[in-house]
Amino acid sequence: MPAEPLPLGYNTYCLRALRWNDAQLFEFAARHRLDAIFLQDSLDPRAMEPEHWKEVREMARRLEIHLETGGGGILPKRAEDIPQSIATLRRHIERAAAMGSPYVRCVLAADRASLPGPVEQAMEWAVKILRSVRAELSGHGLKAIIELHKDLQAWELREVVEAAGRDLTGVYLDTGNPVFVLEHPMTALETLAPYVESAHLRDSVIYEHPRGVAVQWVPLGEGVIDFRAFVKRLAELCPRVHVYNKPITGRPPAVIPYLEQDFWKMFPRARAAELAAFLDLARHGRPYEGHMVVEDIPGRPLPEAFRAAIQHQQLDHMERGLEYAKKELGLGRKWRQAA
Repeated sequence: MPAEPLPLGYNTYCLRALRWNDAQLFEFAARHRLDAIFLQDSLDPRAMEPEHWKEVREMARRLEIHLETGGGGILPKRAEDIPQSIATLRRHIERAAAMGSPYVRCVLAADRASLPGPVEQAMEWAVKILRSVRAELSGHGLKAIIELHKDLQAWELREVVEAAGRDLTGVYLDTGNPVFVLEHPMTALETLAPYVESAHLRDSVIYEHPRGVAVQWVPLGEGVIDFRAFVKRLAELCPRVHVYNKPITGRPPAVIPYLEQDFWKMFPRARAAELAAFLDLARHGRPYEGHMVVEDIPGRPLPEAFRAAIQHQQLDHMERGLEYAKKELGLGRKWRQAA
């Protein structure tokens, strides 16, 4: 175990319905005595202005808050668009460096079905893109960290990092995403620990369904994942990592139809032992029994009638999760000094 608790922060994407600017997001982190902030998908109207990047860096310095940030998806739909993807990633590297982030976050695809072609091709494209920006990463002293998303299983992401070069490539571990590719979050941690640079905690309920399993994201500490065991192991394997609360709630349960034969076309090299560990979660799980407004549907505008409810819920779920992370998981340093 490390001499100090792992530092605690929050992922700003989870408060997106409030449409706060970057200064307001930092104010929230300071008010809750957090050690870190992960500025993800900023909605600040000046988000891509170089002068604003300097201001963000100064905010982080003044408030003594560790900052991490980055961009979004790097995989295009067509091979001929790879140069544009590389150019966009270079811009995000410039932004992250100017803000003082040691990393630039990357995502491959929204989910497994959205990968451009077979999984092996998507992995090859990802490696090509990441290798193309090695000079920029090295010049700025940054690492590209690939989010463990709803696209690759942990062992596949490990192959990408190794092929791209682990000296300049790492992993953004999100515990809410492995369950969408039939993987236990602990399996992901054990597989990817040597590469993990940033850890984001997201809880899920997972339960059996006639077509396979159903998964729904819930506030931290209210799902089926044993986060006490997870954080203990994280501290052993990744003692220098910053940990972020990342509740993305308000979405309906998603059915993963693993009992249907066509489903397995997306997983030609699936591993039985890892699937068994995941299914054990479903056998012990059940639907979420707490109250939740379900109206945050990806790709659909938030209806105005639900806006206030979703804003309240995102703030409430974030604060509940931070309290759980501090008091039950023993995360965070600054808040102890004020206690």
